[in-house]
Amino acid sequence: MRVSAAIHREFSIAQIDDRLYSAFIEHMGRAIYSGIYEPGHPQADDHGFRRDVAQMVRDLNIPAIRYPGGNFVSAYNWEDGIGPKADRPVRLDLAWRSKESNQVGINEFAIWAQDLGIDMMLAVNLGSRGISDARNFMEYVNHPSGTHWSDLRRSHGVKQPYNVKMWCLGNEMDGPWQIGHKEAKEYGRLADETAKALRQLTPGAEMVVCGSSNDEMPTYPDWERGVLEECYENVDYISLHKYFGNSSRDTLNFFGKVEETGRYIQSIAGVIDFVKAKKRAKNDVHICFDEWNVWYHKREQDSKNWKSWDWPEAPALLEEDYTFEDTLFVACLLNEFIRRSDRVRIACIAQLVNVIAPIRAEAGGPAWRQSIYWPYQLASIHGRGTALRVAVDGPSYNCAVADDVDYLDVAAVEGDGIVTLFMVNRHLTEEADLRLSLTGYPGATLLDHQVIQGHDLMATNGPGREPIAPVAGRGLAVEDGMVGGALAPLSYHVVRIRV
Repeated sequence: MRVSAAIHREFSIAQIDDRLYSAFIEHMGRAIYSGIYEPGHPQADDHGFRRDVAQMVRDLNIPAIRYPGGNFVSAYNWEDGIGPKADRPVRLDLAWRSKESNQVGINEFAIWAQDLGIDMMLAVNLGSRGISDARNFMEYVNHPSGTHWSDLRRSHGVKQPYNVKMWCLGNEMDGPWQIGHKEAKEYGRLADETAKALRQLTPGAEMVVCGSSNDEMPTYPDWERGVLEECYENVDYISLHKYFGNSSRDTLNFFGKVEETGRYIQSIAGVIDFVKAKKRAKNDVHICFDEWNVWYHKREQDSKNWKSWDWPEAPALLEEDYTFEDTLFVACLLNEFIRRSDRVRIACIAQLVNVIAPIRAEAGGPAWRQSIYWPYQLASIHGRGTALRVAVDGPSYNCAVADDVDYLDVAAVEGDGIVTLFMVNRHLTEEADLRLSLTGYPGATLLDHQVIQGHDLMATNGPGREPIAPVAGRGLAVEDGMVGGALAPLSYHVVRIRV
C-alpha cells in the first residue's frame, strides 16, 4: 500500500511536557514487595530495593511516578508507613483483599525514587479520610521543620523536606467499588477545599482532581462537568483512566481503540472548555491520563481470586504476559498522547513492576523486560520536544470502535536538532510504501532507525529470553527532504533525522 505523509516545521501541536512519560506504582500484588523491594534478594541494595529492577526502571528515563495508589489509597493511613519498621502495623487492604505490612512507606519510597531521579506524584486518601489527613501528610512531606509533622519526619532521619509538587486528590471517586465513593458534587466540593488547604502549605503545588474511571462509566462525561464546576479554579489537572484489551481476538479493532481514546480526550477537553467558559475562569485545566495500559489477559481470572482469597500478603495479582500485539498497540497509544499533548500534559503507565507492568521480577529470581517495555522506553527517550502535526494520506479501515483508522500510524517530535518519527504499520499483511515530506528542514539526514517487527502476534518475552526488542532498521532513506522506504506489516519504527 502506498502512503504519503508530510510534516512542516512551522506546524506544531505543543511543547510536550516530559511528564507525558510518567509511571504509576501501587501497593498492590507484587508491585512493591518482591517487585521493587525485596530484602534478602541477591540484587538487593542496603535499603532492600532490587538493583536489577532499579536499572531497568532507570533505563526508562521516567520523569515522575504516582504513588501509593490507586484503589489502595482510598482506605490507606499514610502514618502506618513511617517510623521504626518493627513498630508498623499490619493492615487489611480492602481494595485488593490482602495484608499490607507497611514495610515500605513514604520515606522508603522516596529513597528509591530519588536514587532513580524520579519526582514523586503523591495521592491523598479522600475516600475514608479527608482534608485534615491530607494536610498532615503534606506537612510531613514538605514542611522544613518546627511543627509536629515536619519534626516527626526529621526524627525519622529525613532532615530535608521532599518538596513534592504534584498531588492527586483521591482516586476514581466516581467508582462504586471505591472506598468512600462519592457523587460528583460531593466529591468536587471536598476536592476544592482540600486543594485550597494544601496550597496554603505548599504554594504552587499542582492538584489533580479525579475524572472518570473510564469512558464507559454511566456518569461519564457528566461526572467531569459536575466535579469541575465545584473546583475548577483550584485544580490544575483532571485525571482520565482507561485500560485496553482484545478479548474478541480482533487485532484491527484492538488497534482502533487508540482512536476511541482520542475521542475520550477530545470529549473531556470540551468539558474543560465548557466549565472554564461557564465560570469565566482565567486558569487552564489540563488532562492527567494517570492510568493507562493493556489489561485483559488475566483480568477475569484474577478478579475472581482477589474477591475470595483469604487476605494473603503480596500475592501474585494481574501479572500480565504482554504480547507483540500489545507492543504495537502501546506504541500507537503513545503516539496518540504525543498528538494530544496540547491537552494531555501528564500520563502514567499503570503499573511499573509485576502488576500489569512493562517489568516483571520473580521473587528470589530474575527480572526481565516485557514486550511493551520497548515502545515506552523509546518514546520516553526520544519523544521529548515539540509535537509536530503529521498529515497522512493512505489506506484506512473501519472497525467496531472507530471508522477511517489509518493503517499507518505516525507521530513526530522535534527537539535538539532532531526530528523523530514514531510509526506503526497496523496492516496485517501489506507493507507500507512510505513517502514522507520534511518541509522546512533543508539538509535533513538519517541519524538512526530502530524497528520491532517479525514476531508472531502472541509472542512474549520471559525470564532469560527477550526476543521482542528493537533492532537496527533497514530500507529507509532520507534524501532531498523526503523520507522513503518500505515498512513491513505489523511493525514499529523509530526514525531519527538530524535537521
